[in-house]
Amino acid sequence: MAKITLQNLKHSYLPFPTKEEHYSLKRISLDWADGGAYALLGPSGCGKTTLLNLISGLLIPTEGEILFDDRDVSRSTPEQRNIAQVFQFPVIYDTMTVYDNLAFPLRNRGIGEAEVDKRVREIAEMLDLSKTLKKRASGLTADGKQKISLGRGLVRSDVNVIMFDEPLTVIDPHLKWQLRSKLKELHQRIRRTMIYVTHDQTEALTFADQVVVMKDGEVVQTGTPIDLFERPMHTFVGHFIGSPGMNVLPCEVKGGTAFFAGQTIATANAKSYKGKGQTLELGVRPEFVTFAKQGIPVDVLKVADAGRFRIVETRAGNSSIKLLVPEGDAIPEGKTHLAFDTAHTQVYENGWMVGARP
Repeated sequence: MAKITLQNLKHSYLPFPTKEEHYSLKRISLDWADGGAYALLGPSGCGKTTLLNLISGLLIPTEGEILFDDRDVSRSTPEQRNIAQVFQFPVIYDTMTVYDNLAFPLRNRGIGEAEVDKRVREIAEMLDLSKTLKKRASGLTADGKQKISLGRGLVRSDVNVIMFDEPLTVIDPHLKWQLRSKLKELHQRIRRTMIYVTHDQTEALTFADQVVVMKDGEVVQTGTPIDLFERPMHTFVGHFIGSPGMNVLPCEVKGGTAFFAGQTIATANAKSYKGKGQTLELGVRPEFVTFAKQGIPVDVLKVADAGRFRIVETRAGNSSIKLLVPEGDAIPEGKTHLAFDTAHTQVYENGWMVGARP
């Protein structure tokens, strides 16, 4: 296992980058503790797979350093870095049995057969593959094949880090929850450093202790799932995480007080605003909006049933505001008022939370 440190990392696929827009990955510095579970989360094209391939050694960084336990591995091969990687599509040998697929990484390193057998059966039991060990891999379903791929990454006890590049993309939706739970359980049992790349917030938030949210080649925020939900440092994080995403509303700040739709809005951070931002916005998640007798005047537009709660869409002027109402609670019709939870209402300047930009 290894502690991973990224220092001023930048990468361009061009041979001679001269402008910031030439870089697919902007300057990134991160520290990941030995044995932690981490996720790289963001939309397609944000740079998360590029970052994963830099850490694994499939790419050499244009600038900066990658350290494993304070040892510079920036130009080391994947073999020298001693990593295991599980890809989006299962990488297995169809003509081999499940047992031989799991044993291959160990046999390839000259491990004795007694130890091979012990490790294969241990991992097979963890992944519910014990009953299929004698079957050929070609006869398995897509999720069964991906379990083999996961097992090949987990079977070695000497790896510094195990990396997962969107490993559940090809898995049927009803099986994804099972494999997500299994991965979390495996990490808790073996405590190896794991990095999981995904565009799916549910996968990231249920697997990782720390989530790195990326956008346009940059790290927008790093934190626990609770941090990202309750204190999104950027409006992008508020939009991307949560369903529905955070309400983002145009506002003004005068004398340390925020104003929206002609109303004074109590916030957690308006007093910290000192500048003249090009764009000022309020951010408040639907979970922290409630109906009230007084407050922001709105019109109720529509209600969507989401099981244990309902998503209510309202409008104040030109702005849409969503809130969550528990099942069974009354929902006003027509005109009503809203209140925001002060502790969870923040002012954002040019996208960044006031007073919190890194």
